[in-house]
Amino acid sequence: MAQESSRPPRAARSLVLRFFAGLAALLDGTRRLLLNLLMLALIVGALAWLWQRWWHSPALAEKTTLVLELSGGIVDQARGGSARSQALAQLRGQGEAQMRLRDVLAVLDTAARDDKVTQALLLLDGLEGTGLATLREVAAALERFRATGKKVVAWGAEYNQRQYYLAAHADEVWLHPMGLVFIEGYGRYRSYYKDAFDRLGVSANVVRAGKFKNAAETYAASGPSAETVESDRALYGSLWASWIGGVERARKLPAGSVMNYVDGIPGSLQAVGGDAAQLGLKSKLVDALKTRDEMRKTLIERGAEDAKNKTFRQVSFGEYLARVEPQKGTSKSETIAVVVAQGEIVDGRAGPGLVGGLSTAEQIRKAREAEDVKAIILRVNSPGGSAFGSELVRRELELARAAGKPVVVSMGDLAASGGYWISMAADEIIADEATITGSIGVVGMIPSAEDALAKVGVRSAGTTTTWLAGAMDVKRNPDPRLVATVQSAIDHAYGHFVGMVARERKLAREQVDAVAQGRVWSGKDARARALVDRLGSWGDAVAAAQKRAKLAEGTVARLRYFEAEPGRLQKLLMGFGLREAAAAKVDARVAWLLDDSAAEAGMAAQAAQAAGMVATVGLGLVSPELAAALVADLGWLGEVAQRRRPFATATHCLCGAP
Repeated sequence: MAQESSRPPRAARSLVLRFFAGLAALLDGTRRLLLNLLMLALIVGALAWLWQRWWHSPALAEKTTLVLELSGGIVDQARGGSARSQALAQLRGQGEAQMRLRDVLAVLDTAARDDKVTQALLLLDGLEGTGLATLREVAAALERFRATGKKVVAWGAEYNQRQYYLAAHADEVWLHPMGLVFIEGYGRYRSYYKDAFDRLGVSANVVRAGKFKNAAETYAASGPSAETVESDRALYGSLWASWIGGVERARKLPAGSVMNYVDGIPGSLQAVGGDAAQLGLKSKLVDALKTRDEMRKTLIERGAEDAKNKTFRQVSFGEYLARVEPQKGTSKSETIAVVVAQGEIVDGRAGPGLVGGLSTAEQIRKAREAEDVKAIILRVNSPGGSAFGSELVRRELELARAAGKPVVVSMGDLAASGGYWISMAADEIIADEATITGSIGVVGMIPSAEDALAKVGVRSAGTTTTWLAGAMDVKRNPDPRLVATVQSAIDHAYGHFVGMVARERKLAREQVDAVAQGRVWSGKDARARALVDRLGSWGDAVAAAQKRAKLAEGTVARLRYFEAEPGRLQKLLMGFGLREAAAAKVDARVAWLLDDSAAEAGMAAQAAQAAGMVATVGLGLVSPELAAALVADLGWLGEVAQRRRPFATATHCLCGAP
């Protein structure tokens, strides 16, 4: 018999070999990972060091011009989220879609005290989507800059109404010889869908409380109601008076000059041979007509030349913002919390640019529980939305006051309906005269398309255990009992809304009901009806919070914003001494280099393309503007149908800052 081999079986040898091979691969992978992490850390550190040196050196030279190029909308909170997201957009060449009001004010106020900055150039061609209340804040900052003896010059290829309001607050307004000043006034035309819905067999079934609550009127009527006409005329008239007054005072024009310019355009334009730029000059709306190179030459003469770049010595808004030191106050242990409520109010959590009932309430709770916070400012710029989400925010403010922390509300362009709901629990409400507020009313809808489906031969049938099962199915017309039930819920919500306003504002319920009814008011008119405490700016709100915080004499608390936290890399860079704006840009560049946002950018582009295709196919061969307007109008109706919540109520004005 043959002798058995002492070697282990082949299967065992294979197992051992695989084990050691796997171990070697693990060690090699770990080595590569550690080396890559080390390399990444070195790259980030080098970028931070280089960025820090570049940002702080060299210092500003004498006779530097601050170039304030305002692009996109000026908002309280950028919808793109953090400064990192805004910086990423810049690196992709997309520019900043939005600028924060606090940044614009900080740059102007800091530059006003900076001896190196001797003048400012205001470039407004890219400014859009900014309400009058915000424009008035920026205009006031321009006036503060000028009060130090420094000049502000505005130059533009052309000026629309929004852009010209700021340009008018400069020492000089320059216009390109081929440009124009286009002033059109305030107002809008709505699209009314009832006749189209009747033909299609669709019904919005609008239920509301408040005769002026016209948020959903466009779905249920063929034209504006008498109440809508009355409300719009008063609101737009108030805003227009504010705009005209601000421009005529800033330009030192006789009263009525703006209306004479607008009303006389057909004849006066013909008199100057159709030259709109000459008309602006003749009407004293602009001081000089200059091309860009002429503008550059004049600023070199008034300031100093940058021989290397063959232009005037200058610093951009973004560069100067990174030099701005945060407001520190005189006390390290006492702060004023700022919570921003920007955008539509929704249930649950929401990112920047929206007001999440849970997430915004959580920020207020954190401010309430923070020992260093002595008062809270709620900055409101919202058209409203979910009544439940609004109540979550209002309740947290109520708890903050009960905990001994004063609450001041600062209203921006818009604080209407749910935006007013969340403002009620304040010790003091401060609005701008051009704020759009009020709209104390409630609306709901029960969309149905049974008749539309019947026209193409589609029927809906089934069996349910109760009359409520499937009651919100858009394939069926609503049961009258459902309509009555929803109306009861909305009447209750409206009564609750009015009662809270009466309690918080210390007014008779009948007095509140008379000025409520879903009607929107300008800040000036709201003050006359005791819906706000006084008219004022953001700075007035900060001063009010400082006073109510009852700090020691001479003590100034620093502002502490409670909002989304910066990313870990951005925190690390800030820990090495980089200011917030610079850290955000380094963070963004690292992310861009690592291409972690490529997928996001690609998906966004695909989504935009898909949206454009849907709009084109669904709406036919119409202009993009019309397609966008129709999609926006009908979007809310679709959302209501999708949610299928029969007892949900909306406190939304469906309005925006003109």
